[in-house]
Amino acid sequence: MLSKLHSASIFGTEAYILEIEVCCTGGLPSTSIVGLPDTAIKESKERVRSAIKSCGYEYPKGRVTINLAPADIRKEGSFFDLPIALGILSAYGEIPSSRLRDFIFLGELSLDGRVRKVKGLLPIALFLRDTQLKKLIVPKENASEAAIIKEVEVYPVETLEETVAFLCGLIEKKPLKLDIEDLIEKKEYDVDFSEVKGQYLAKRALEVAAAGFHNVLMIGPPGSGKTMLAKRFPTILPSMTKEEIFETTKIYSIAGLLTKDKPLITIRPFRMVHHTASDVALVGGGQNPKPGEVSLAHNGVLFLDELPEFRRDALEALRQPLEDGRVTISRANKTLSFLSRFLLISAMNPCPCGNYGSSYKTCHCGSSQIQKYRSKISGPLLDRIDLHIEVPELKYEHLTLKKGLKLVSEALESFPNNLAYLDSVAWGNYK
Repeated sequence: MLSKLHSASIFGTEAYILEIEVCCTGGLPSTSIVGLPDTAIKESKERVRSAIKSCGYEYPKGRVTINLAPADIRKEGSFFDLPIALGILSAYGEIPSSRLRDFIFLGELSLDGRVRKVKGLLPIALFLRDTQLKKLIVPKENASEAAIIKEVEVYPVETLEETVAFLCGLIEKKPLKLDIEDLIEKKEYDVDFSEVKGQYLAKRALEVAAAGFHNVLMIGPPGSGKTMLAKRFPTILPSMTKEEIFETTKIYSIAGLLTKDKPLITIRPFRMVHHTASDVALVGGGQNPKPGEVSLAHNGVLFLDELPEFRRDALEALRQPLEDGRVTISRANKTLSFLSRFLLISAMNPCPCGNYGSSYKTCHCGSSQIQKYRSKISGPLLDRIDLHIEVPELKYEHLTLKKGLKLVSEALESFPNNLAYLDSVAWGNYK
């Protein structure tokens, strides 16, 4: 017998619907999957076989052929375990084929029949709201990702047996609905911008950067507070709009970084990248392109400490994202882009030893060494960094002053640009 049902997958940031066809015929027992599957999909036949038997159903004894259409697009991931199992059971007569037509099925199966979470549910749900298929059966573990889209009906399931019972009409399930307003967290941070003592010029420069969405390069010796300033910088940024929340959460969903307790990214991301990162780690890529750090920092902050220590090709790869607010990745069969509108905060020492210009320590670097060290950052990249600020060493008396230790919320009220103005004008100009 032949059964057909629908599933969905992700290529880059774009979702698409695919059809899964299952044919059970006589012959020697075998299971084959065609339609350009990757290794994870080829291995799914063993997971599916074990899950079906663990739930008390009989696996077909003849030949089972599974086709993933369209056949010219390579499929990756474990999205298709659940629909493949349901297709086999339908072809074997366990599930009415008419019950499969209106649903999109997604989920990975464990050997005992439990349905495990998959990544990319939010972009799939966003795609489905503009199609005729608006019913999703997905893992309960991360069903909340898709449930925030009101136009889509999301039915969470925990096991294969539960899914079969629902499709056969033995149990009733109501679609899961979530209100995005209930998921938006109040901005709470473990750190605060007011904790930084001294460095008044540097703090004022960062306030200007927050108000105007300006990229910043901080230059100063080790221990001057560059990293401390950068980590506390997000606490003075405006709150995210709903559009920004969806954009950022979509990227994190594709990367598989969302959790059951936190299905939405409601606080601006802060991504701190080690200087050994490659250009692919920074901007994204791969055979099936995945978002990099610049995309994970979308609508937030990307912090690059020890900027000259990064590989030259990695730094040069930042040019397009800084200029266009997106990363374009070209492959033989398709070109796609990831959003990457971020605010760059970078830091570096003034020389290789870090003591150039210090009043307390002696610099042992020659002029040629200093020039070589600074030339690691190209002119075109420096042109894209609006504010270059010096962060000097502080004397002990500057660190012991109690002046200026008021809450950030109070400090922001004294700015010429308040939060509402920042939210509607400054950051909005860069969308």
